[in-house]
Amino acid sequence: MRGGQDGARAPVLQFTNCRILRGRALLREDLWVREGRILDPEKLFFEERRVADERRDCGGCILAPGFIDVQINGHGGRGLRSRPGGPEDLVAWSHLLLPHVGHLTTRGLSQGVHLEGPFISREKRGAHPETHLRSFETNAFHDVLATYGPLDNVRIVTLAPELGRSHEVIQALTARGICVSLGHSVADLQAAEEAVQSGATFITHLFNAMLPFHHRDPGIVGLLTSDRLPPGRHIFYGMIADGTHTNPAALRIAHRAHPQGLVLVTDAVPALGLGNGRHTLGQQEVEVDGLTAYVAGTKTLSGSIAPMDVCVRHFLQATGCSVELALEAASLHPAQLLGLEKRKGTLDFGADADFVMLDDSLHVRATYISGELVWQAEAARQ
Repeated sequence: MRGGQDGARAPVLQFTNCRILRGRALLREDLWVREGRILDPEKLFFEERRVADERRDCGGCILAPGFIDVQINGHGGRGLRSRPGGPEDLVAWSHLLLPHVGHLTTRGLSQGVHLEGPFISREKRGAHPETHLRSFETNAFHDVLATYGPLDNVRIVTLAPELGRSHEVIQALTARGICVSLGHSVADLQAAEEAVQSGATFITHLFNAMLPFHHRDPGIVGLLTSDRLPPGRHIFYGMIADGTHTNPAALRIAHRAHPQGLVLVTDAVPALGLGNGRHTLGQQEVEVDGLTAYVAGTKTLSGSIAPMDVCVRHFLQATGCSVELALEAASLHPAQLLGLEKRKGTLDFGADADFVMLDDSLHVRATYISGELVWQAEAARQ
């Protein structure tokens, strides 16, 4: 039980000698945790007359909110099934990610599934097999349910807004609290704007698998500066900052146009962590060379194999932004996209104590979920 007398008696953990990412600043102060939540130390001292039961020296490291990767397809040879699995499947799969991301977990439980396809453009399908692609037929949303099955664990659906009856589907999905993302699409700007007016709030891997920017019709990219979005509507967009999917200049253009909407994603495939060679992605093979993954025998990019901390470092170097903004693009911004910013993506008082410990070069040294150490780099154990 959290709070009340039972909460007051629960052990208090104090992290010392650290810099905490809070309020777009790195603050030299301690982090206090009890029952998986971040505490206000003043209330602890003056209202409960308590001190920490245990102290841990962070060695001057940065404590940042756990990274939230809203587009990841697998890791360590394992991927998600074509239909959303139950909570037990997500728990087992998410534990594989601990060395790379603090990610979107509470005690290891994923916050949900991102369904990318099969309601996408044939011209911009990327590595998606053409035989599996679908369009919205007469029943529209019922076609979605027939394809995906129950949507209980689904948080994001990527679709191409130019498909007929897509607006009905967008409205039905958003009514269920599911985020709709635009991607793998040949939509022009007007179609993209109409999709946002229907409820879409995200763009899947900006610049990749969509029409290139054109000065007379910028397509989906134009949403970053569109003046036809509903009042108060904030558009977010994912970017794969792995050094392969997007040129550093493209990262700078997007970041300078709309910095608060940028969400770093890995788009990682099951080959993440397996090294060079041929690996399986669904029913096809991918060939990994360094940080690049292709559909075997082609030059078609097939997701990424760069972990999130690599993307954060590359984004920081490419854009010249602050360390704070680079870390927020992997934590606070995706939390805001999913409506989780009161609990995730922040180290404010009352938030879940999900955080990563990073050195000055932004390499992950340890991962904590609900205040518990769940992964530690080998060097940090010595």
